[in-house]
Amino acid sequence: MITPTDQLKDRQTRMIELFNSAPIVKYFGMILHYEKEEALIHLPFNPNLDHALHQVHGGAIATLLDTVGWFTVAPHFDHWIATVEFHTRLLEPVEKQALVAVGKILRPGKRIVVGEMTVKTPNGRLVAVGSGSFTVTSVPFQ
Repeated sequence: MITPTDQLKDRQTRMIELFNSAPIVKYFGMILHYEKEEALIHLPFNPNLDHALHQVHGGAIATLLDTVGWFTVAPHFDHWIATVEFHTRLLEPVEKQALVAVGKILRPGKRIVVGEMTVKTPNGRLVAVGSGSFTVTSVPFQ
């Protein structure tokens, strides 16, 4: 894992550029930034992500959890990482509100990293929690 703060900040800047180039990010309207070692993703209200009852679809929330976990872990390594598995627990429905996802590393490792992710409304109501395992691949990060 990368530990020097300057190197981590440089990687986080590169990760934001990578994030912003993804078509799904544009479709969802997600915005990524970092606070220290945690990734935060803001998801403005987007009615295209609602299910038939006009609440945010659980699949969109799961995507948000996986994405924030990946972007929390990725800047710490010289090689690409991949999601091995992730769990989603939807706690409450959310309707016509923006969401904020936060990722945190629970257990760093040389090959496997375990992360914890949360999704809240802007006023702090907890909507979903998740955890995931991410593996370091043999593909160098360029």
